[in-house]
Amino acid sequence: MSDNPDPFKLEDQVAVITGGGTGIGLGVAQCFVSQGAQVVITGRRKEVLESAAAGLGELASYQVHDVTETDTVGALFDHAEERHGPVTCLVNNAGNQVRKPAEEITDEEFNAVWHVHVSGAFALSQEAARRMMAREGGGSIIFMASMASLFGIPYVLPYAAAKTAHLGLVRTLAAEWSGRGVRVNAIAPGWIETEMSRSAFKEVPDRLAKVMGRTPMNTLGKPDDIGWAAVFLASSAAKFITGTCIPVDGGAAIGF
Repeated sequence: MSDNPDPFKLEDQVAVITGGGTGIGLGVAQCFVSQGAQVVITGRRKEVLESAAAGLGELASYQVHDVTETDTVGALFDHAEERHGPVTCLVNNAGNQVRKPAEEITDEEFNAVWHVHVSGAFALSQEAARRMMAREGGGSIIFMASMASLFGIPYVLPYAAAKTAHLGLVRTLAAEWSGRGVRVNAIAPGWIETEMSRSAFKEVPDRLAKVMGRTPMNTLGKPDDIGWAAVFLASSAAKFITGTCIPVDGGAAIGF
């Protein structure tokens, strides 16, 4: 029996959450703060981050950062550690998408998505892991995968390719880093009610019906559904979990 009275608490944690100003990223930040973690939310829009950080309270700060600018990751972590102390958790949540038929996608469009989800997330993970492995205690890295990591979704090829790559990153990085104290996992959100998903449902009128038709719980998720899964993976309650992907999807991955 563990002698930890509350293994889900994060009072000793400092988390960097990319894309943390809105949607799922903000939901993750809210859940982390509620469990006592200090958080640094990042994104490209200062006004959005400023408002979100103010709402999160004194445990939160923000840093404007573009994940595709891989030469700036050291400065991002320096800022976080000067403000809050050593970073113990990285949540790779920042994302973008191109929606069009595969045969119409340009190299520029494909690369724009790949650089955010894969190259950018890897650079951040590499910097975080180097720092975590250099000190006692290690840490946790969480990738935000997708239903597109698990099965085919038409018209989002760059996104699907990048999100599938997340699973390869998770498995390989976990195999390399877990023995040195850095756990690496992913969450695959189902369809979550955010501004982005509401816009997508408006653009494709039959999409919501299709989503509900394959989601046994017959409802959309909320950002905090993903946030609580992230809290678990970052906490000592998940200290023996690494290299895995947890669907948080109302059953969509097994729905018919």
